[in-house]
Amino acid sequence: MKFSALAALALTAAPAAAEVYFKEQFNDDGWADRWTIPSDWKSKSEMGEWKHTAGEWYGDEADKGIQTSEDARFYGASAKLEKTFNSSDGKDLVIQYSVKHEQDLDCGGAYIKLLPGGDSFDAAKFGGDTPYGVMFGPDKCGSSNKKTHVILHSDKKDDNLLIKKEVSGEFDTLSHLYTLVVRPDNTFEVFVDNKSVRSGKLEDEFDFLPPKTIKDPDQSKPSDWVDEAEIDDPEDVKPEGYDDIPEEIPDPDAEKPEDWDDEDDGEWEPPMVDNPEFKGPWKAKRIPNPDYKGKWEHPIIDNPDYAYDDKMHAVCADGCTHVGFELWQVKTGTLFDDIIVTDSLEEAQKFAEETFFKKKDAEKKMYDDIQEKKRKEEEAAMPADDDDDMDDLDDGFGDEF
Repeated sequence: MKFSALAALALTAAPAAAEVYFKEQFNDDGWADRWTIPSDWKSKSEMGEWKHTAGEWYGDEADKGIQTSEDARFYGASAKLEKTFNSSDGKDLVIQYSVKHEQDLDCGGAYIKLLPGGDSFDAAKFGGDTPYGVMFGPDKCGSSNKKTHVILHSDKKDDNLLIKKEVSGEFDTLSHLYTLVVRPDNTFEVFVDNKSVRSGKLEDEFDFLPPKTIKDPDQSKPSDWVDEAEIDDPEDVKPEGYDDIPEEIPDPDAEKPEDWDDEDDGEWEPPMVDNPEFKGPWKAKRIPNPDYKGKWEHPIIDNPDYAYDDKMHAVCADGCTHVGFELWQVKTGTLFDDIIVTDSLEEAQKFAEETFFKKKDAEKKMYDDIQEKKRKEEEAAMPADDDDDMDDLDDGFGDEF
C-alpha cells in the first residue's frame, strides 16, 4: 500500500486518541434499526429495496453490507452519527467506506453524504434536495463519464462546490475503498484503495474564493481602437465584365451523337461543364491595415472583493450529525460496507486493515473461481466444432472418394 507525503505527515502527527464519529459494518440485522429509509422522498413504486448480503463473491460470507437490488430505482438511507462532527473543532475530517459494483455498473451513483441537521434532520424526507456538507464517492453513466465526486459545502457562498479537476475511481466488479480527508489547514486528499489519487489546496481545486484579479470595470475598449489586422486593398478594382463570366459553359468537346434525330429527340444541346474562367464572387486583395493597433486587452486589477478564507475546510460549520446514501441506479447490484467517519487518517487506515484489506484477497479468489467456472460451463455448452462436422461428412461419403 502506498501513501502520499501528505498522508505520511498526517499519520505521524495524528493525535493519540482519535475520535470516531460513526462506524458501520452492517454485520447484524440491527442495521435496519440504525438506518432510516426515507418514506416521504419518492413514491413507493420509485424506491428500490436494500438487500442485506455479502454479495455473490466475498471474503467472508458472514461479513455483510447493504446492496441495491432493483433496476431503475431510487435508493435512500440515512443514519445518525454517534457524535456530532463540528469543523470549528479544528480537526481533520476523514470519511471512508467500501463500494462493490457486482452488476458491472452502467449508470448510477455510489456516493455517500455527510449531513447537518441535528435533531431537526428529517430522515423520512431525506433525498437529493437535503442540504449536505460533503458528497463523496464514485459515479458513472456510460463508458466515458466515470469519476469520483468530491463536492464540499461552502458556508460563505451557501453553495456546494464541485472539485475542478477530475478524480479517478475504480469501476470493476470487486470491492474498492474510498477515503476523503479534509484538513483544517485547507488542504484535502482522496485515496482509492489507500493510494492517493488527488490532493491539494482547497482554494486551488474548488471555487471557495473569488478570483484574486479581475478585469477593470472602469475600462473599456476605446471607440476608435482598430483591431482589424487586414483590410481590402483600396487600389484593387474588380475587372470590367467580371460578373458576366458564367459559372458553367457548354462542353466544347462534346459532339452530337450520330443517331440523334432532331425531329424525334429535339434540338441537341451539349452538356454543361464548369467554366475554367469562373473564379467565384470577386473579392479585393487583403493587405495589412496601417491603422492596426493589435488586439485590445482588458486591463487587469486586483479584485477588491478578494479575501482569503481560513474556514474553507469548515464543511460542517454548524455540525454534521448524519450520513446517508441517496442514489439513482439503472442497473443495480452495488454493495456498500465498512463506513467510518473520524478525525484520524491513522484510525481510518486501522479500520481498513481490520475490514476491507482482511477480506480483499479472498474476495478476489472467489470472484476468479466463479468466472473460471462460468467459462468452463460456457465452453461445455458450445456446439461441436467444425472438425466433428467434417468427420460426419467423411463418414457419409468415404467410399466415394
